[in-house]
Amino acid sequence: MEFISIMEIIGTVAFAVSGTLVAIEKELDHYGIIFFAIITAVGGGIIRDVLIDLPLPVALSNPFYVLISIGTGIVIILFYRKLVRYQNILQFFDAIGLAAFTAIGAQAALVHDVYTPFVVITLAVLTGTGGGSLRDVFAKDIPFVFRKEVYAAASIAGAIVFMAAFYILKRAQLSMYICFGVTLAIRLLAVKFNWHLAKVKLIAEDQEQK
Repeated sequence: MEFISIMEIIGTVAFAVSGTLVAIEKELDHYGIIFFAIITAVGGGIIRDVLIDLPLPVALSNPFYVLISIGTGIVIILFYRKLVRYQNILQFFDAIGLAAFTAIGAQAALVHDVYTPFVVITLAVLTGTGGGSLRDVFAKDIPFVFRKEVYAAASIAGAIVFMAAFYILKRAQLSMYICFGVTLAIRLLAVKFNWHLAKVKLIAEDQEQK
């Protein structure tokens, strides 16, 4: 099995887990849970494929990844009581999915002869964050990417490193490894050390401090 296929499976399972856990926390029924698993796992890829102008998104032309999402959702439903005991499991799986799909998005751009750095980075970030953003919108939450720690920034950093590695090494697969590792490391460190991007202080907050 090719590395990119392994990466896609890892990312699909990871994001399907995170989507399932969010749906369970929102007390959705089984259909809602499975829907969240699917949209979180393949949503970013669908957005990417639409922008690349593919005749049909890969997630629709090849139902393999949708089936993986469904299977993952079912497994989480069955073993939820055991899994929920582990703290930060949602953030861990979400980090893996982010790293995997950031690397996949960057690689997909090159496969379709898109080499402009800005476009490659944009497609990588949309692939990495798109599914989670759709999940949060359906859950009526502000998307995780806009409010939690260093999230999209980790994806952007990984995509930039991918482009740098590709231009230096001329090896897309090795660049994917590096992108995955950098994105995952930054995201997990952000969770562990509670790193956040700066926010604008509200006027009321400033007045309270005076």
